[in-house]
Amino acid sequence: MGEHSLSSEPKLALVVSNSAKAQAGADTLRNSHNWVSPEEADILVVLGGDGFLLHVLHEMLDRDWLKPCYGLNLGTVGFLMNHPHGQQQIAKRVAEAHPVPVSPLRMDAVDRSGKEFSYYAINEVSMLRETRQTAKLEVRINGRVRMDELAGDGILVATPVGSTAYNLSANGPILPLGSRMMALTPISPFRPRRWKGAILPESAEVEFRIREPEKRPVAAVADQKEVREVQSVRIRAATEKELTILFDPGYTLEERIFAEQFQV
Repeated sequence: MGEHSLSSEPKLALVVSNSAKAQAGADTLRNSHNWVSPEEADILVVLGGDGFLLHVLHEMLDRDWLKPCYGLNLGTVGFLMNHPHGQQQIAKRVAEAHPVPVSPLRMDAVDRSGKEFSYYAINEVSMLRETRQTAKLEVRINGRVRMDELAGDGILVATPVGSTAYNLSANGPILPLGSRMMALTPISPFRPRRWKGAILPESAEVEFRIREPEKRPVAAVADQKEVREVQSVRIRAATEKELTILFDPGYTLEERIFAEQFQV
């Protein structure tokens, strides 16, 4: 949690999505606490859905301005959010919340012209074919070639937080929070068809090199930020940019990840 203890009356800022539902929910909250500006705050209370919370987290990463976030779900999925209808005052809920550390991924991509791009991903970095042509990629881990050629729609690297998002839809593993692991998951693999991916330690550096990039163009996507026609991409966990998300007791993300594994 850094220098600020949750028990020492932290200063709270209210950050609200533009959606009508979030704006309406904010009306009742605005008068229930003495809010400060985000710049003055120790903790941000974020009203909206998962997408808006991820947007706020990305803005903090871009500004190198990292503060704990407590989300209240006034969106749709709300996997990263807390239930909005708690009986306690917001300050008490935040004070009793459990911090969950989240290390984003850093993607360093080079496109076919040699231009370099660096973006952060909280959920996943995906390599996706741009045309009807199958993507062909070489996979390296810590500088060593582990797969000469993966052919398919692409591949992704997911964080534990992102393991229940696109990664799960691609039949990747759910990673418990705090596992300090990353999921390496192929997307509709054609060859090797039976390869299901791998679980890597957070310390691993993953590199993809595109085979036949002119004939088989591939885009690299870090959450929502896309680089088209890449020739190589490096991915590592940016532990120096660790984020903190706060969860109500008994409603932690870890509990939800456990529950997700028993969905049928």
